[in-house]
Amino acid sequence: MYYRFSGFTQKLTGSGPAAAYSPQGLKPGVPVEGPTMIFASPTKVVAEAGATVEYMGANKVPDLQRLFQASDGVPIHLKRGYPDRLLYRTTMALTVGGALYCLVALYIASQPRKQ
Repeated sequence: MYYRFSGFTQKLTGSGPAAAYSPQGLKPGVPVEGPTMIFASPTKVVAEAGATVEYMGANKVPDLQRLFQASDGVPIHLKRGYPDRLLYRTTMALTVGGALYCLVALYIASQPRKQ
């Protein structure tokens, strides 16, 4: 036996399986048309652009693949030069500094208070 909530009597009433699985008049359905594409839209309308469509920027992936796949002995996180070195050293300094700060805070917290 299937039950559904009756909006009129505010109680559960007996019903068929179709009504029980579609409560309050909601019917399962498939949307007629799909959602519009947001991120893959070209910068120019196709009618204006002609045969070629120009997107936001140039494709940098092949250049970056050549840079990162070169076997020159440099670690992957330092391949782009000075900015990578600066970022790496700053991150390491903050990590070591934070670890030392935690150890000092634990040492201070472990000492009894002087009264």
